[in-house]
Amino acid sequence: MLTEISKKWDIILASKSPRRNQLLAKLGLNFRSITKEVKENYPEHLIKEQITNYLSEKKADAFTVEKPNQLVIAGDTIVCKDTEVLGKPKDKKEAYTMIESLSGGVHEVISSFCIKTEKQKITKSDVVKVYFKELTSDEISYYIDTFSPYDKAGGYGIQEWIGQIGITKIEGSFYTVMGMPVHLIYSSLKQLMM
Repeated sequence: MLTEISKKWDIILASKSPRRNQLLAKLGLNFRSITKEVKENYPEHLIKEQITNYLSEKKADAFTVEKPNQLVIAGDTIVCKDTEVLGKPKDKKEAYTMIESLSGGVHEVISSFCIKTEKQKITKSDVVKVYFKELTSDEISYYIDTFSPYDKAGGYGIQEWIGQIGITKIEGSFYTVMGMPVHLIYSSLKQLMM
């Protein structure tokens, strides 16, 4: 099936995220990674997956599908703590505040994607609950100083050290927390082959 998908579609991944590139490559697809500058702002009335769906479509719509067999995949991820949306931290202080707010509690990670072809657009989202143990200030500081939290929603990567020592449970897909609901992308691509 994956060979057939790669033969039929000229796939563009509209993301410079190393995690999204890695996950799509591990899925076994041939694709090119091309990015266009898109402002990641959204209407204030949107909530949760409405936000990630909107931003995924905005990123996909930055591309003009130039031929019938071209396919664009774009994605977006946010972290929600209660009603607060946590994007990417701007600096060390903001990263610390974000991770500290997640410590000892549960939050949601929402990842959406948009697949755009000449004839259609498929947008889906996935929501995962993530449980953190109580983190010490030393653990938070070590993580921020040693890793690079500034390109990650909520200021952390589940696949990194803080995920190994701090996350006690997740309800849903690990890969959705990494930034791409690969299982839904796969089923959507299969649907396009029918």
